[in-house]
Amino acid sequence: MRDFAPSPDAPASPAPHPPTVSEARLLSVLDTAADGIIVIDEHARILIFNKACERMFGVPAAEVVGKNVKLVMPTEYAREHDAYVGSYIRTGVKKIIGIGREVQGRHADGTVFPLELSVGEAATPDGRQFIGILRDLRPRKESEQRLADLQGELVHLARVSAIDEMGAAIAHELNQPLTALMLYLQAIRRAHSRGVDIVTVVGDILDKAAGEAERAGHIIQRMRQFVEKRDPERHVRALDPLIDEAIDLTLLGQRHRIRIDRQQGENLPPVSVDPVQVQQIVVNLVRNAIEAASGVADPAIQIRTRADDGGVVLEVQDNGPGIAPEALPKLFEAFASSKRRGMGLGLAISRTIAQNHGGDLVVEPGGKGRGACFSLILPAAAAVPDEVG
Repeated sequence: MRDFAPSPDAPASPAPHPPTVSEARLLSVLDTAADGIIVIDEHARILIFNKACERMFGVPAAEVVGKNVKLVMPTEYAREHDAYVGSYIRTGVKKIIGIGREVQGRHADGTVFPLELSVGEAATPDGRQFIGILRDLRPRKESEQRLADLQGELVHLARVSAIDEMGAAIAHELNQPLTALMLYLQAIRRAHSRGVDIVTVVGDILDKAAGEAERAGHIIQRMRQFVEKRDPERHVRALDPLIDEAIDLTLLGQRHRIRIDRQQGENLPPVSVDPVQVQQIVVNLVRNAIEAASGVADPAIQIRTRADDGGVVLEVQDNGPGIAPEALPKLFEAFASSKRRGMGLGLAISRTIAQNHGGDLVVEPGGKGRGACFSLILPAAAAVPDEVG
């Protein structure tokens, strides 16, 4: 083993001796390991510091062997480390030995970075030694962040795609208040051109015009909030109001004459959700249900909520033909849609959002006169604040 002069606060180390064949072989294996390996004695002195550790912490083994392992720890960890080791030696109570966990290391340049640490123990003629296996988590963290960013982009793209598919219907809905606004203003102009005393009538007309402008503004605001690119934010909310807002957005300018049976469950627990993302699921499910039912004589959909096993379930069921068995395996796959419009992201993204919320999105395919039923399952909020929006 490598032995160097100990730090001043540590007991004296034995004089160095040339490594035996077996020790040389062990050091060679340690230095070829991809993970960092640190061996310390019961006084927290570093005995072995392999090549992976040198790369990870930016310091050569010659500068740290024989010194306290606190050298490669952030200040908050270093303060407590010797106490942990001493407590274990006195009591035998294991707190981290045999348990992998995430900790932080300190690079030679002062950078603090995440590590996965597993600690083992070995009894040797020189006393107890502790073996730490370290894995630098920075590459994994960067990959996870990149994946989260890409998933966020995809979720946003799906919302934009949904609004694009609804574009004609929304334009029709916006055209109504804008046309009414134009007609009210034209009425004032005509009255003025005829010499009519408009003071007596302008107040009522302007009130009506302002109401139509406000209506158009609400439509635009609703669309803007839906497609806005933003980071996910969880809030504790009642689910039914979010669903009703999403239904209103979906039905803007809806050309299909469809009967909607809306049933709200009683005593539903609040949920901790990103409101816009949950409404994204509702918009997608309701649009799909309307399309599925549009080919029957009396198109109708049921939208109901209920409490179930400590959570909340939203069910959207249509009275269409159901889902064909051959379509089921790829139903929740991205880009697998058979529709002529859209990107086939709706159901795939909706299930991903549900699962990111600790829930799920499942389907009963129906058939034989019974339409498909999609169920969004969300867990109840763990803690409920005084006010739930």
